[in-house]
Amino acid sequence: MAKKKAGSRKLQGESNGASASQQRPPAEVLFADELAELASASADDPKPPGWQMSPRAVLSFVLGDASQGRPPKFVGRRAFLERCIVSLATNRGLMLIGEPGTAKSYLSELLTAAISGDSTLTIQGSAGTTEDNIRYSWNYALLVAEGPCENSLVPAPLYLGMTHGKLVRFEEITRCALEIQDVLLSVLSDRVMAIPELPEQSRSLYARAGFNVIATANTRDRGVNEMSAALKRRFNFETVHPIADIGEEMQLVQRETNRNLDRSQVPVTIDQDLTELLVTTFRELRQGKTIEGQGIDPPTTVLSTAEAVGTAYAAGVHAYYYADGKIEPTHLVRHLVGSVLKDNPDDLKKVRHYFDHVIKKRKHGRWKDFFDARDELT
Repeated sequence: MAKKKAGSRKLQGESNGASASQQRPPAEVLFADELAELASASADDPKPPGWQMSPRAVLSFVLGDASQGRPPKFVGRRAFLERCIVSLATNRGLMLIGEPGTAKSYLSELLTAAISGDSTLTIQGSAGTTEDNIRYSWNYALLVAEGPCENSLVPAPLYLGMTHGKLVRFEEITRCALEIQDVLLSVLSDRVMAIPELPEQSRSLYARAGFNVIATANTRDRGVNEMSAALKRRFNFETVHPIADIGEEMQLVQRETNRNLDRSQVPVTIDQDLTELLVTTFRELRQGKTIEGQGIDPPTTVLSTAEAVGTAYAAGVHAYYYADGKIEPTHLVRHLVGSVLKDNPDDLKKVRHYFDHVIKKRKHGRWKDFFDARDELT
């Protein structure tokens, strides 16, 4: 059995300081060697104050460089990524918007890892996010004992980013109430945070060079807590689109799936032909049109590239623990259900209809096996 070999496999990133017990090391740990190499190579290149490496090196890290044997980590147009990187060197923040699952958060993590060497200064936006989660709070035991002072202050990501000159990530900003979002107004405008509780000489925290904010928002959340016009003016907006080329999407899904399986010590890989089945299915259902041009009724859920990776990953784990370690079309179909069936029960009916009227007609490759597994759509 392949299972006996799992313990001896070295996880990707382990040599960079990522422990095998970590489910998901941050980018600056996972790619530590590559980041150090790029920072050293670009030491003499012009770079904005407070940045670890030059904008050219940041772009090379994110997009990859075939001549250097550096694989891409994000699929996107060069011009789009250049605009994102340049925005972070200006006095405006960067707002990444797009459909769920288009890797907005991953892109923000890669950029902060390359520019600041720390992607963990993250604010997770939600209905329960408070100003304390963004700016700072207090250690009440020390507050009672010593009064309001820097020793009793508990810094939040925005405070730390301004203090150390690092990028701060604000995920799902439109999930926060408007008054919470507007905490950023004075910070992005004047690069200063008022701390009225401290003594007069310490009441203003001025941002160090290198500080900025990357925020993300889903287009499907528009209208939940729409950003104020004043806050919008303090960001440059960039839209992260789904991957346009099916070949690039297939490469990404296969690469990320196998990386996740490797990290989980599951000695299974997904074959290219199965990746093609999965990615084609997700793209057609997402776009509401087949590759032959036939219109279909798309499900209401977002079948993103990230969802495709999750489905393939689950199929690999399933094959390892419950089968002979080889991913089959049946495993893909079985876990496709978990990606599709989220809110609307009719979505599963639409996928069954897609199998019966589109996949049934495809006889080449593994499509017949894929169609024969349609009984798993329950």
